[in-house]
Amino acid sequence: MWVLLLIPACAAAVLSCLRLVRVAATADSLAGLTAARPEEAVGVGLFETAYLAGGPSRVVDLALVRMAGRGRLHLAHTGWTTVVDPQGRSRLERALIGEIGPDGQCRTADLRAALAAHQTVRDIGERLTMAGLATPLAVRENALLAIKQVRYAMLLAVGLLAVALVLTTPGTGEAGAAAAWFALPLVLTGGTLLMARVDVHAYTAWAAPAGQAVLRAACLPWQFGPVDDAERELLTAVAMVGPDAVPDARLRAALRG
Repeated sequence: MWVLLLIPACAAAVLSCLRLVRVAATADSLAGLTAARPEEAVGVGLFETAYLAGGPSRVVDLALVRMAGRGRLHLAHTGWTTVVDPQGRSRLERALIGEIGPDGQCRTADLRAALAAHQTVRDIGERLTMAGLATPLAVRENALLAIKQVRYAMLLAVGLLAVALVLTTPGTGEAGAAAAWFALPLVLTGGTLLMARVDVHAYTAWAAPAGQAVLRAACLPWQFGPVDDAERELLTAVAMVGPDAVPDARLRAALRG
């Protein structure tokens, strides 16, 4: 009986590992085709840094914190966002106000989701991707999905092994044989996950290796403005860390929905 359980375990392990290897090969080829341009040529500012650090949602967090800090929005800890000043100073601010709607008020969670999918935010990611600083969205999603599938295949093998051990007849030696054969999918999936930590992990981040260098430089206090600029220091921290960098507990609660 345990042989019938071994077949799906091996099939899931082989298929998931092959998918992960193929994703890694595709990502490496795309990385070779994209040449990273210097930060000065791309124009990396706070919103670009936020995208590299946390993706579209981090860009939205930064926009909300900046507009709330300047009195253009009111973010309530109850989960609502209200427009105070309807005049957007940039394309992103105008997109944010537009997503709130004509009533001037909406749920913060709905606003964050809508703005993260807005073309204005997508343009930031596309420009950074073309510059070689951001991981292509399709590559990142495929890498995350492939790694998840290998993990599921490993868990499936462990679960089927447990069932096989329960079904084996004591004293016949079948338990040892089942454990030995089930070691094949377990070793395969485990080794593939270790390989992924080296070869694929970089493609699961929003920032490409060149973008990681930009993020390390962003930690310098003088990167985006004077050291004594409190607002700039806060916005840089939000871009790098997210809502956890906001000292106001009520504003943190509002951003987290």
